[in-house]
Amino acid sequence: MHLPSFVSGGFNLSLGNFPLSVTYLQAAAVVFLLFILILLMAQFRRHYVDWSIKGGIVGIFFGFLLALILEGFLLIGGKTALTEVLGWKNAPKPIQVALDSGRSKLIQVLGIQDQIPTSVAKENTTVQSAVEILQSLNPADRQKVKTLFCSQ
Repeated sequence: MHLPSFVSGGFNLSLGNFPLSVTYLQAAAVVFLLFILILLMAQFRRHYVDWSIKGGIVGIFFGFLLALILEGFLLIGGKTALTEVLGWKNAPKPIQVALDSGRSKLIQVLGIQDQIPTSVAKENTTVQSAVEILQSLNPADRQKVKTLFCSQ
C-alpha cells in the first residue's frame, strides 16, 4: 500500500543541537496522544474534585457536630468558645443575656442536675482564702497537705 507523499513526507525539527527528522504521521500521532492525555487529565481532575467534595460534606457535617458538642460542654460550664477566644471576663450585656438563656435552655433540655462549677484558677487568691480552704478539708486531706508542704 502506497501512502500519499504528504503523509509519508516529513520535516526536520531542531531542538538546540539535536536535529530530529519527523514524519507528518508521527507528528499527528504525538498531537493526538497529547490531546488524549489532556482530556484524561481533565477527566481525572473532575473525578478527583467530585470525590473530595463528597468526602468534604461528610467532614463538614462531623466537624459541625463536634463543634456543637464542645460548645455545649463549654456552655454548661458557664463559658463559650467565643468568650474564651476573645478573652472576655465580662461579656457585653446582650451577649451575656443570650449566653445565659442558651445555657439555661441547654441545661433544661439535657436534664442536668449537677452543674460544673466555674473555675477559680484565674482569680488571685489571698493567704486568708487559702487558709480557709485548708481548714475546710477533712483531717486526712489536711494531713496530706501538711506532709506535702513540710517534706519540701
